[in-house]
Parts: sequence; structure tokens; C-alpha cells
Amino acid sequence: MFNYLIIFGAKYLILIVIFLAGIFFILEKKEIKKRIAIFGIVILPATYALGKLVSLFYYNPCPFVEKNFQPLIPHSPDNGFPSDHVLICAGISSLIFIFNKKLSILLWIMTLIVGFCRMYAGVHHLIDILASIFIAIFVLIIVNYILNPIVKKL
Repeated sequence: MFNYLIIFGAKYLILIVIFLAGIFFILEKKEIKKRIAIFGIVILPATYALGKLVSLFYYNPCPFVEKNFQPLIPHSPDNGFPSDHVLICAGISSLIFIFNKKLSILLWIMTLIVGFCRMYAGVHHLIDILASIFIAIFVLIIVNYILNPIVKKL
């Protein structure tokens, strides 16, 4: 039973993070939706792009490749650094942080669960998870610093 929960967290919990953020977006007022869209158009691709960029400079084989075992979930035997699933969840959690701290905390908890599950499933190391989280927070800080004064004038 525990393995099924790990598999769910590693593969499908990301969909709940996306769903909750989507519902939050839909329920917001028009002026907030506009701000979320502007920040989202920058934060989400920038987070993913920075993750892909750093993966060019650091190669970390997945644990199942390194230790030669069958992971709980299918995964390509490539660079595990950083974790794409955690990167996406962390990017969304960062975006929502600007607009709703309570929901963001819930999403960050779910992000950490995704990371734990992906490690337990044998497809990522802790450094892959931490790097994804760091990248998302870094992008949030930079984008918020640059965009917030501009978007407030809109």
C-alpha cells in the first residue's frame, strides 16, 4: 500500500498542484488574473529553462542507474538533475506565493511530498530535489523584483 502512495505522489500529485493553481486562477478577479498571467508567463518558462540550463553543467545519474535497481516508476536513465516534476511544482508554488500565501504553503507542502516520493521511488537524489526548489525560488525573487514595479502600474 505504501508503494502505491509513493507512486501516486511521484507521478500524479503534480496534477493536483496544477489543478489547484488553475482553480485559484479561475476564481480570482479579472485584475488579479491579469497579474497572475503576466507573472506566470515569465516565472514558469524561466524556471524550466534555468533548470534545463543548469542540467547542462551538472550530470547526476538517477539512483536506479547508479545502483542498478528497478525504480518504482518508469523513468529514462538520463540526468536526474534537476527533477522536472519538482521544478514544475516549485515554479507553480512560487508563482502562487505572490498572490496567496496560504495556498502557496499548501502547494509547497505538496511539492516537498512530490520530491520525497520521487526520491523514495528511486528516480532522484536529494540534490536534484533541492536544486529544483532553489531554482524556482531564485527565479521568483528575480522576476518579482523586476516585474512587480512594472505590473503594479498596469
